[in-house]
Amino acid sequence: MFSFRTTPIEEQLDRGLVDGKVGCFCTQNCWNPAKGRYLYDIFKERGNLAQVFSPGEGELTPDTSHISFDAEQLDSLDAVVVEIQDVGTRYFNYTRDVLRLLSARARSFEGPAIYIIDHINPAGRLVEGTIPVVDSGLWVPKVAHRHGLTLGELCALYYEQIDARFPLHVISARCSDVGKDLMPWTIAPASDLPGMFSCEMYTGGGLWNGTNITPAIGTSRPYEYFGAPFVKLEDIRFLPTPPGVMMRPCSFSPAFGRYAGQRCYGYQIMLQPGARYHSFLHTLLLMKHFADRYSEFEMYDDLFVKVSDPVVEEFLRGRLSFDVVQEHVKTEEQKWIRKAKRFLLYEDAPYRIK
Repeated sequence: MFSFRTTPIEEQLDRGLVDGKVGCFCTQNCWNPAKGRYLYDIFKERGNLAQVFSPGEGELTPDTSHISFDAEQLDSLDAVVVEIQDVGTRYFNYTRDVLRLLSARARSFEGPAIYIIDHINPAGRLVEGTIPVVDSGLWVPKVAHRHGLTLGELCALYYEQIDARFPLHVISARCSDVGKDLMPWTIAPASDLPGMFSCEMYTGGGLWNGTNITPAIGTSRPYEYFGAPFVKLEDIRFLPTPPGVMMRPCSFSPAFGRYAGQRCYGYQIMLQPGARYHSFLHTLLLMKHFADRYSEFEMYDDLFVKVSDPVVEEFLRGRLSFDVVQEHVKTEEQKWIRKAKRFLLYEDAPYRIK
């Protein structure tokens, strides 16, 4: 049973929420500035908060990247209320944790109803990339790399993909003033997505984690910067640079993660005002550029799991030209936009860069 609701969670009168044992599955983004409280405070005040599932460390701690839980912890609950900030890319860890929650609940004959408090997608409705045609990892939905959906829409799609039957309810992102009071990146969705441009850069930038070039994890501007100790700075005129983008040679030393404490050389991606940036295609071009110039450059299996597309993989391995992969991506984006229409909960629709 699926429903889309247009009143705030605190006004929902379902028995499980009012009298039952409630679990809150959340990150720091469950703060409501109008009420001056977090999601779990609602049920703490009612006296029926039974469990809080949240990242194990401080919200901006480097190793904080998952919400852990055991399926057995769900058994005694009547409702689980979910509130995180999705970032619009299919391999975001906290979103995968939410989909793991849905998957665990779907495998149980009995269990709690799941409530998703929806948020505006900080990456907007723009679509990038392809739909997985091979295994793309556990609890990864079959959507484009940058899917253009909200978390509630994504959960509705995944609910159908796993043929679930449990009660799933999405609370509209427009039923409270949170979206008006806070832009969706005001509270950092995760420690490695700290700023206004992070979500626009993450679709492609997150792929660098599957190589030995770092997307500047461990600095204050991850995904805007990328580099490695072995990179030699070159004339930026030779770098793949799409319209509306400027590339700046730079150096940085990550405080943690890959190359912690080492001097890395690379580039900063800077977007001009109004630029429509296709992070996925630009990153593919940059990877091919580095593969052609550096024998030290490595692409790991994890990269191809995230890409989960044989055509894109063939391009990265140097067996196809860019015009072929570009046309393939265009076709896949159009296919995804048609599919996504079935799951939209709001009037605006996903679109692609033409």
